[in-house]
Amino acid sequence: MARIRVLSPVGVVRTETVPVPPLPREWAGRTVGFLDNTKANFDRLTAGIGDLLRERYGVAAIVHRRKANASTPASRELIVELAKACDVVFAGSAD
Repeated sequence: MARIRVLSPVGVVRTETVPVPPLPREWAGRTVGFLDNTKANFDRLTAGIGDLLRERYGVAAIVHRRKANASTPASRELIVELAKACDVVFAGSAD
């Protein structure tokens, strides 16, 4: 008689609570990061936003980083790098 192995589709949910600080009131001199999830046109969208932030609000630098793909979270190393280099980081997607 053959044996049947039954797998549960219910995964283990891990949660981590991280306090989110308020956005800065002043943007001049700040470094802003964009975390690209690899969807089409995100780089074009954030390039324009970065230019506006520099021109209108005096942002000193823009940092663009890209995840490996859209379906997985950013690596811990990438998050640490952005946290060290940037005052504010925006994550998003585009199509």
